[in-house]
Order: sequence, then C-alpha cells, then structure tokens
Amino acid sequence: MDSEPLQIPLDQLRQAFELALQHIEASAGSTVALEHDYFWSVPGGELYDVPNEPRTITIGQLSESWQHLQDLRADPDRAVGYHLVWLADVLRAIGQDTA
Repeated sequence: MDSEPLQIPLDQLRQAFELALQHIEASAGSTVALEHDYFWSVPGGELYDVPNEPRTITIGQLSESWQHLQDLRADPDRAVGYHLVWLADVLRAIGQDTA
C-alpha cells in the first residue's frame, strides 16, 4: 500500500468546510444540539494502522473537545495541531447527527 502522501491544499479544505457548514446552517440553523457527549475513540498511533485491528479503544467526550476549541477562541496564541483533532470530534458528531 505504498503510495504518495495525499496532498490537501488548505485553501480548498477551507472552502469545502465553509460549504458544508453553510449547508448545515441552512437546514439546522445557527446552533446544533448534539445528542451524545461520549464516544469511542481509537488512539492516533493505531487509527491508521489498517492491517492491524486496534487493540486500544478509549472514550472521548464532545463537551471536552468543544471546551478545548472554546479555549482556543479565547487565546488564539495557544493553538496547537491537536486542535484539529478536537475540531474533528465535534464535526463528526454534527455530521452524523444532521445526516
């Protein structure tokens, strides 16, 4: 399965995100309510090791992920790459709840 890494132009990703968010906003309004708080999570080291079944499954919490994003909004200088993981947690829940 050796292949070239997938190249994602961030401006195109930003555009796709904005279009998807506009769709949700048009159908659900300016706020979404998430029905669940806890979710199953596979740690990063095992998430993309597809030939091997994950041995570790942890529990994540949407309210905790959302709090990290709120903290980022309050102090943008503290941004780290993992904020995208917390954002992904919340986005996955919104996408699945509004599908």
